[in-house]
Amino acid sequence: MEFDKLIERINELSRKNKSVGLTDAELTERDELRKKYLNNFKSNFRQQLDNITIVDGDEQVKH
Repeated sequence: MEFDKLIERINELSRKNKSVGLTDAELTERDELRKKYLNNFKSNFRQQLDNITIVDGDEQVKH
């Protein structure tokens, strides 16, 4: 599922949960979507951290 559509669906389920509640199937879907979102977020964050290069005052590169 595309990332934007994933967030959109999570938000839809969240709004529905606050207004009328969710069915068991929707609760399961919400939990699965949240896991996908978190895994995607962690993966993207890890990639960003892996691409950071730190240069200290002595111009020594640290990864």
